[in-house]
Amino acid sequence: MMSSSNAATPKIPIFDLSRKNTNPSSDSWIEDCKNVKKALEEYGYFIAQYDDVSGELDRQVFDVMEELFDLPLEIKTRNTSDLVFYGYVGQLPHAPLHESMGIPEVTTSEAVQSFTNLMWQSGNNRFRLLTLSLCSESILCYAKLVSELEQTVDKMVFTSYGAQRHYQSHISSTTYLLRTIKYSPPDSDNGNSNNVGTNVHTDKGFLAILHQNQVNGLEIQLRNGEWLSVDVPPASFVVMAGDAYQAWSNGRIFAAKHQVIMKGDRPRYCLAFFSFNYGITCIPEELVDAEHPQQFKPFDNFGLAQFYLSGTTDMTESTAKAYCGVSA
Repeated sequence: MMSSSNAATPKIPIFDLSRKNTNPSSDSWIEDCKNVKKALEEYGYFIAQYDDVSGELDRQVFDVMEELFDLPLEIKTRNTSDLVFYGYVGQLPHAPLHESMGIPEVTTSEAVQSFTNLMWQSGNNRFRLLTLSLCSESILCYAKLVSELEQTVDKMVFTSYGAQRHYQSHISSTTYLLRTIKYSPPDSDNGNSNNVGTNVHTDKGFLAILHQNQVNGLEIQLRNGEWLSVDVPPASFVVMAGDAYQAWSNGRIFAAKHQVIMKGDRPRYCLAFFSFNYGITCIPEELVDAEHPQQFKPFDNFGLAQFYLSGTTDMTESTAKAYCGVSA
């Protein structure tokens, strides 16, 4: 199941998490679970191969992405939300190459249909209906498949920690956000040498699953402070832990800082699939003992995200420690 990337030291794990390779009744399941957990503890992320997303679906989704970001700005800014990171984000002085839109509850047909209706409200009726159908079907199919990957990783983590009894309630509280992101290449010809696609941050949910066209740019900071440029193999996914998983795991899982730095002359399109939980999340008692005293209090995942957006703490540091950490 496991191999290593070709990057220089350290070698980031690559796991094949396709459905055919993740059977809980297989002889390798427990060992595979331990390896996934170890990767999230040591690096905060790993690379997943997942051939359940076919090459054809992959092509369709990125075609939709290009068409979406070619829409006029006044249409894209219809994508609004009370939560900043759920709606349109763009035209940022500190990250001028970044533009993104969010689709909350993306594994439901109603949410995807609502988003596509919002983006393609006008135009030739026949063409519009065809566009809506293709966009909705490809995005919804993609989201459902990636949600299965996310739930597989959750099951492996919960199993490895001996916390399987909490898995079902966790999944029933989970909601998914898909952010479609475009990073433009730096425009040095016009005197703009700012190549920042996304500033340094940690994610605020449980998992983020990132999928890109064949343009790199993601950089992740390791536990030792070293920054690593991530070379993502074709048709692969980056699975990254967020602040909520750090808190849930009583500090065992590492929420890695990361950023996007653009190079070259090609745009980078990225699908960022985030998992958040509704309600109050408690740290499982299985993860608290004499060697691991409780580091975090029960927390509200969306409260954690709002706390981050309030600017109360340094945005590059762990929001979980500031929001729900146990005082010494």
